[in-house]
Amino acid sequence: MNVVELIQRKRDGGRLTADEIRGLIQAYADDHVPRYQMAAMAMAIFFTGLSADELGVWTDAMMRSGEVLDLSDHPLPRADKHSTGGVGDKISIPLAPMVAACGVAIPMMSGRGLGHTGGTLDKLETIPGFTTTLDPPDFVRILGETNLVLAGQSETLVPADRRLYALRDVTATVESVPLISSSIMSKKLAEDLDALVLDVKFGTGAFMQEFEDAQLLARTMLGIGDAHGTKVSAFLTDMSQPLGREVGNANEIRESLEVLAGGGPTDVVDLTYALGTEMLLLAGAARDEEEARDRLATAVANGAAMDVFRRVVAAQGGDTKVLDDPSLLPVAANSHTVTAASDGVVVEANARRIGVAGMRLGAGRATIEDVIDPGVGITLHAKRGDRVRQGDAVAEVAWSDPARLEDCLALLESAWVIGPEATPPPLIRERLRNDHASRQ
Repeated sequence: MNVVELIQRKRDGGRLTADEIRGLIQAYADDHVPRYQMAAMAMAIFFTGLSADELGVWTDAMMRSGEVLDLSDHPLPRADKHSTGGVGDKISIPLAPMVAACGVAIPMMSGRGLGHTGGTLDKLETIPGFTTTLDPPDFVRILGETNLVLAGQSETLVPADRRLYALRDVTATVESVPLISSSIMSKKLAEDLDALVLDVKFGTGAFMQEFEDAQLLARTMLGIGDAHGTKVSAFLTDMSQPLGREVGNANEIRESLEVLAGGGPTDVVDLTYALGTEMLLLAGAARDEEEARDRLATAVANGAAMDVFRRVVAAQGGDTKVLDDPSLLPVAANSHTVTAASDGVVVEANARRIGVAGMRLGAGRATIEDVIDPGVGITLHAKRGDRVRQGDAVAEVAWSDPARLEDCLALLESAWVIGPEATPPPLIRERLRNDHASRQ
């Protein structure tokens, strides 16, 4: 295989054969193709794209570059949810145990935060002792015991994606729909799913800021699901302001526990139930939306969802006492209040600025090597549409390092825009289903 020839052909808009794609991906996973050549290929794809056929093979080759889970012996239907990432997005944490309590197995592989968006694994690891690093046998065992597992990508699952993701991050090739969609879908398809629900975000705090770009990404992933015979649904959701009232790690776990206990902010609850309803429908665990929502509500009201989460926390080494007493979770010792600059209505609570401020505070990472401070975070007291007076608190900052606080304050204070009036946009703009899901 002449890699230079493949790079040249793709650079000039040509197509790669299925055998060439499979050979390239496996050779890269096996360290037979150097990083600089794969970086050149990623840049060629960035500019010229992949055809639908190429993308299907590329995703399949990524998925098969290592182990693929075989969960066919599990007696329940298998479903998962994936979010493209956003500020304050803790939805997976209450959602997964709620759906699992309704009779669906959830083999959830999540990621870490990078940049202004948070990571589910970082949030979960604020629970003392909780481990998200599981090898495939432990992953399968815990799923069998609890119908839910919350873990990261192992060394042996989709290794080509792990390598290529890190390479894209340092070669300015992240913003490529074929590379984004194949990265997401290769990991999810490796979970041996019956159904997948995607939360594709757009807006200031999202990776894809424009609705049309998010829609293209969603449609591309739906197509990959069709090519692999998997039911896939996508929700296009607004990320122009943070989800919920908490941005950070331990504080987002507290907010997730509120939802599992029957409370929590309206937007977090609404999105959790919308995604959960779709997961139950695609998995065949409910006949219609009304039944699905009733089942989720019952699982919360009777404590079944919290019980599932408790069993998962215990199975993955975590201290379950924090579920009964969230004050045991880390919290920074210092606080600072951000106030409204004038009277009026909050026109904007800019998610990207708040997310970047949280990252600078220590709640996120600028590079993958950065260490998370689990106790720092931002609590929002005012969001779009809320009326405030000059001097009212719009946010409370929990901080540990005064230099980090100083570094984020100007950005945070500029995140709130006050005007005469504002109407919050709908949280969910659109729902899409691929052909396999539409036949549900």
